[in-house]
Amino acid sequence: MQKAQTWRYYDVAVALFVASLLTANIIAVKLISFGPLILPAGVVIFPVSYILGDILTEVYGFRWARRAIWLGFLGNLVAVIAIRVAGQLPAAVFWQDEAAYETILGFSDRLLLASFTAYLVGEFANSTILAKMKVWTRGKHLWTRTIGSTIVGQGLDSLVFILVAFAGIMVPAAILTTVLSQWLFKSAYEIVATPLTYLVVNKLKAAEGVDAYDIDTSMNPFSFE
Repeated sequence: MQKAQTWRYYDVAVALFVASLLTANIIAVKLISFGPLILPAGVVIFPVSYILGDILTEVYGFRWARRAIWLGFLGNLVAVIAIRVAGQLPAAVFWQDEAAYETILGFSDRLLLASFTAYLVGEFANSTILAKMKVWTRGKHLWTRTIGSTIVGQGLDSLVFILVAFAGIMVPAAILTTVLSQWLFKSAYEIVATPLTYLVVNKLKAAEGVDAYDIDTSMNPFSFE
């Protein structure tokens, strides 16, 4: 198996993947309106992580996409711990923005659990399905893989997050509406970005000299081979 350090752009793709996750979590506190849809501002950047996940899986294979997913999880965990520790430190007597800090960066334990669980379920489902579909389609029809895997991955992400975060707080009808709204928006985002995904995938395959097929790859997300 080719070593990641011999690739010129793998680290760049992973850095962008992690950055999109961290940014999405920070800005998600703001609610925005898209016509009748009320969505967290994180939807502006969060679908980019799925696009990058598709690119990593398509070009480098599931093994290296799995590595990126866990690095994203670790990056988010470090950010959460740092934010929590900073929030517990005594504020300077002249600093008047403690309430604002807690409002923007203070996440409840339940929301954090929902976010981390949904991320792992959605990202691994997305990467696994794309890798399997690439083998089934013999590498043809990339759009079927990127869109199909995203529809499943984003659907699971939205469902798990809303259920874990708001079950017992929101009525079932509101939960269903919220899940569908986020799912449809994120899936549409992926469809619109398909030409860009094609461009980046083709450029990376040519530049890196790699086009991975996960024929015998273990899809166990907890395997660190």
